[in-house]
Amino acid sequence: MYTLARFLQTAGLVIPPLAILSQLAKPEEFGTGEMLKFLLMAVGLFLLGYLLQRFVCGGE
Repeated sequence: MYTLARFLQTAGLVIPPLAILSQLAKPEEFGTGEMLKFLLMAVGLFLLGYLLQRFVCGGE
């Protein structure tokens, strides 16, 4: 469970730079709305991983 929590946190930290690079590469295909969705998803994944680590795994 600890490994899953850390994986979710890492995924939450990796997604925002990828979203920024995607928007810079093709702004006409990857607009502001899509970027906002990816950033909110990243925050959700990180928060879920943090809460798993903190409360389920006991903060090991």
